[in-house]
Amino acid sequence: MQTSVRADDADADADAAAPVAPVARVAPVAATGALPGVPVRTGRGRRTAVLVGAVLLLLVAVALSLALGVRGVALRDTWQALVDPVAGNVDHDVIRGQRVPRTIIGVLAGAALGLAGGLAQAITRNPLADPGLLGLNAGASLGIVVAATAFGVVSPGGSVWFGFLGAALAAVLVFAIGHGRPVQLALAGATVSALMVPISNLLLFRDVDAFNQLRFWAVGALTGRDVDAIAGLWPFLLVGALIALFVAHRLNGLALGDDVAAALGQSVGTTRLLAGIAIVALAGAATALAGPIALVGLVVPHAARRLVGQDYRWVVPLCALLGPILLVTADIIGRLVRQDELEAGVVAALIGAPVLVAVARGRRVAGL
Repeated sequence: MQTSVRADDADADADAAAPVAPVARVAPVAATGALPGVPVRTGRGRRTAVLVGAVLLLLVAVALSLALGVRGVALRDTWQALVDPVAGNVDHDVIRGQRVPRTIIGVLAGAALGLAGGLAQAITRNPLADPGLLGLNAGASLGIVVAATAFGVVSPGGSVWFGFLGAALAAVLVFAIGHGRPVQLALAGATVSALMVPISNLLLFRDVDAFNQLRFWAVGALTGRDVDAIAGLWPFLLVGALIALFVAHRLNGLALGDDVAAALGQSVGTTRLLAGIAIVALAGAATALAGPIALVGLVVPHAARRLVGQDYRWVVPLCALLGPILLVTADIIGRLVRQDELEAGVVAALIGAPVLVAVARGRRVAGL
């Protein structure tokens, strides 16, 4: 018995002398949104600085959008046109009648597309997901074209309901075909877009009046809409944005998979439903306002995750800032490169195409 006790004491001494491996401190998933094994390198201070910088950059883009164009206007005169316009002043009339509405449209549509893209990539865990590649823009466009050609509804406030219906129909088709799998969803979205875009073009080409009224909208332009369009659509954009901000913290769980999200106490179905409603509202309203603008919703979430990490509580607000920065900048470039202007949707596609190629060739995207 004494020998057995000494043996046990020797084992205990050996265990005490053995080096103890340090225990890694793992931050709660729900708080950080980080993937297992992926270190969190962005602190709250840096993230706040990024958001503040994005706000300042957006203000600069808005100021340049009001001042630059075929007819250049000094910033001092631009400010005077906003706060104390002079009747009969051509520069003031151009700024207030043309550039202010198109700038506001660029901000609203860009924010909507950026938010919709961030939500789409989060709930599908697909780095190629955005309203355009998932067919939502094509569905909304088809609904708006049907409203114009079949019912004579061309006002944004009236056609937006058709846009919502078309986007919802496209979403149902894409998820039914893709079965919720990332690669299949992208292929299903491309299929739905390939079906709906030619139908939209055919309907437009057969109706001369509708084509004349929607010809700028069809290529994704910030022109051709006035303040009435903004007044009729901003409530839908606001509702979609509020829902996006509400579900942002829930998206961190979805990034780890449905099982982990459910284990954390989240209702996966409710989260996806709310996010889907927000995507349809944002994509439908943005399409009714500015036309089928592609790739903005793809580029913005990738840039946001690189700047603030994978926590969607920060990614979603940043998407709402980077989207308008990209779209307004694209509109400014389109005004300056050609005398008769190049539509913002074309310039945005030229900017987003290389990003799409880079994402498609990449093997892994953090957070997805």
